[in-house]
Amino acid sequence: MRFVGLVAGAAATVLVAVGAITYAVAEGDTGAGGRAASASVSESGDGAKSGDGSGSGLTPPAADSADAGFARDMAVHHQQAVEMSYIVRDRTKDTEVRRLAYDIAQTQANQRGMLLGWLDLWGLPKVSAEPPMAWMGMNTPAGEDGALMPGMATDAQMKRLGQLDGRRAEVYYLRLMTAHHKGGIHMAEGCVAKCTVGVEKRLAQGMVDAQQSEIGMMADMLKKRGATGGS
Repeated sequence: MRFVGLVAGAAATVLVAVGAITYAVAEGDTGAGGRAASASVSESGDGAKSGDGSGSGLTPPAADSADAGFARDMAVHHQQAVEMSYIVRDRTKDTEVRRLAYDIAQTQANQRGMLLGWLDLWGLPKVSAEPPMAWMGMNTPAGEDGALMPGMATDAQMKRLGQLDGRRAEVYYLRLMTAHHKGGIHMAEGCVAKCTVGVEKRLAQGMVDAQQSEIGMMADMLKKRGATGGS
């Protein structure tokens, strides 16, 4: 588990820089999508040019905005999915599950890097005194045993996953990840509705579409293993 965290942390350091570059490129795109993204940033503030070194040349979102809140919370949510996926890859030799886990780990690590990179670019903190998902207008209670947000696994569940092997590990992972995706989709839909930065809204919608597809795929994989989506 400690090794997984070190690997994910090192990868995230690189991806944060990539995220800032991705945002800058997207915001500077001269096409229709780029213009829409730039306009969205302007609308989130007063439309004036920013001199704070954010890199976009436009007023960045505020620290208590939906844009910042989503970036912070989804980065945390994604980190657990990455760790969960690396764990199951070491607990099974099933090609189908290992491929899914690899795809989820790579996708969510990349997205996490983008989100953290944007916070850096906006000059905003990566942590907040506000409870998770407060930007959605939710009063999220303190998470149980490390489960900070809806869909997240508890510390005990993560530990159990690391103790299972073969089919039992596959089924447990698929169930945990299905719940994790459902929580992630709920949060991403909140950004689609409330965020003002165009490129971030598009990323959130992409998360919704991809994770809904993966939930269907995982349901089929569970059925093949004689299991259901229940915990």
